[in-house]
Amino acid sequence: MTLHATEPAAATDAVLDREETISRDELEALQLSRLQHTVAYAYDRVPLYKRKFDEAGVHPTDLRELADLGKFPFTTKEDLRLEYPFGMFAVPQHEVARIHASSGTTGRATVVGYTKKDLADWAKLVARSLRASGVRPGMKVHNAYGYGLFTGGMGAHAGAEALGCTVIPISGGQTERQITLIQDFKPDAILATPTYLLTIADAMMKQGIDPASTSLKYAVLGAEPWTEEMRHELETTMNIKACDIYGLSEVMGPGVAGEAVETQDGSHIWEDHFRPEVIDAFDPTKVLGDGEHGELVFTSLTKEALPIIRYRTKDLTRLLPGTARPAHRRMGRITGRSDDMIILRGVNLFPSQIEEIALRIPELSPHFQLELTRPEGQRMDQLTVKIERRESVSVEGVASAAKVLQQQIKIHVGSSCTVNVVEPGSLERSNGKLRRIYDLRPKA
Repeated sequence: MTLHATEPAAATDAVLDREETISRDELEALQLSRLQHTVAYAYDRVPLYKRKFDEAGVHPTDLRELADLGKFPFTTKEDLRLEYPFGMFAVPQHEVARIHASSGTTGRATVVGYTKKDLADWAKLVARSLRASGVRPGMKVHNAYGYGLFTGGMGAHAGAEALGCTVIPISGGQTERQITLIQDFKPDAILATPTYLLTIADAMMKQGIDPASTSLKYAVLGAEPWTEEMRHELETTMNIKACDIYGLSEVMGPGVAGEAVETQDGSHIWEDHFRPEVIDAFDPTKVLGDGEHGELVFTSLTKEALPIIRYRTKDLTRLLPGTARPAHRRMGRITGRSDDMIILRGVNLFPSQIEEIALRIPELSPHFQLELTRPEGQRMDQLTVKIERRESVSVEGVASAAKVLQQQIKIHVGSSCTVNVVEPGSLERSNGKLRRIYDLRPKA
């Protein structure tokens, strides 16, 4: 049977890992056992953790139940930077099978390491995530995540191979070649950031190719926040089912959580390997209950080379009950990162809010930038939203769309702004992660 985007593969089509099917009680018992081991392992092997635990007055033996995790100190990106390059590693160098690192564009790079077991676990969890999102053994998978020190490309690659797929390792960029290979190799699924898949679709249309006519049926998208409106845009334009995959290098890489194609209601966190918490972003001593919105925190349960205890991700979301995988809780949509938040005249604003509003206005495209300025002699910051009109919209029809966007931002975000609707194709396109915010304010 030919599988089309309107006929998502059900979970019954695939053999699930045993841990995907256990009860919540069984899962929490497994978490507690693994958590107790990990906390003791990190304390014994990583000097930073021994120092932080001792300073906080806690010991691994204090962790008697899952709620006791809240007694332990957080790990931050700054901790990893201070321990650069290998101070966070819990195994000797000869046991480290691979090293990845962040780009270091906002400071010293964060370095992560993996043992052979870590790599096998990572591949298994990416495979689990891809399978949940509709990808099946034997499918051809076009991998447009960047390869190299970034965890996305090689992590996704290993997971697709572990699932039994044929991987096309194109990496990011070279958009024209991406299109050629999609047409010639006829992949079933594509792995990319959502904004880069949008770039590919736009480039296809410019070449006179209908993006909905390709062989692609599934897209597994991550590495940046995206909205339900963006999902609708991509699914409609490309005739695919688009699902989220979540991860970050400090915790593992892609595959920490994955979205089920049959429900498309948020990514299930693979809680047999990670213990999530949500804390109050403004008062991190408060651990919030399920359903409450705050900052996501992760503790690894099975990592050998780099165990991570209560890592503050800066991602803002909430925890929800499991659906397609009932024992594993889901993440709500990430509304943004606490370090991406714009405070404009006392109002908190995220790029994802603008995306959500703009994509409800038919005349406007998903391509936008946010410019922050402070005009000379003024004390108040100004926000300008630059957004492209759609090709089918006349210049005359743009003014009313700009006014609607300006009004909706004022109503739903609570801040005034200037909207500048620009020509299609005039704004920078994504080759991976897209920069949305341009801070042009004078430096102090």
